[in-house]
Amino acid sequence: MSKKEENGLLFIWIVSAVATLGSLYFSEIRHYEPCKLCWIQRIFMYPIVIMTTVAFIQKNARIAVTTAVFSVIGGCISLYHYGIQKLSFLADNAPSCGAVSCTGQYINWLGFITIPFLALTAFILIAGASFYIIKVAKAAK
Repeated sequence: MSKKEENGLLFIWIVSAVATLGSLYFSEIRHYEPCKLCWIQRIFMYPIVIMTTVAFIQKNARIAVTTAVFSVIGGCISLYHYGIQKLSFLADNAPSCGAVSCTGQYINWLGFITIPFLALTAFILIAGASFYIIKVAKAAK
C-alpha cells in the first residue's frame, strides 16, 4: 500500500470516527433522540470506522470501494433528510418518521448547519477520499 493510500485511509477513519463520536454526543450527552432517518445514516457511518480500522491494520486499500458505496448511499439519505428539513415543498410531503419528526432540527447553526448537514459533509469527505484511493490504486497498477 502506498503512502497516499495509507493517508487516504487514515483520513477516512478520522472523518468517520469524528462523525460517529459526534452522533453519539448528540444522542447520549445532549439527549437528542435520533429520528428514523438519523438511524439509517448511522447504519452507513458506523461500519466505516470499523472497516477502515481493519483495513489500515491489514494495509488493505481495496476497502475504498466499500467505503465509497457506503458513503454515497449514506450521503443520499443525508441529502434527502436535509432537504425535508430545509425545503418546505419536501417537508410538507415528508413521511411520518415515528416518535421523533425527521423534519425537526435540534441544531440550526448559522441558519443552515443541521445534524443531517454534518452527516452529509462527512459522507462527501469520505466519498472523495475513497474515490481518490481508488484512483491512486489504479494508477499504481
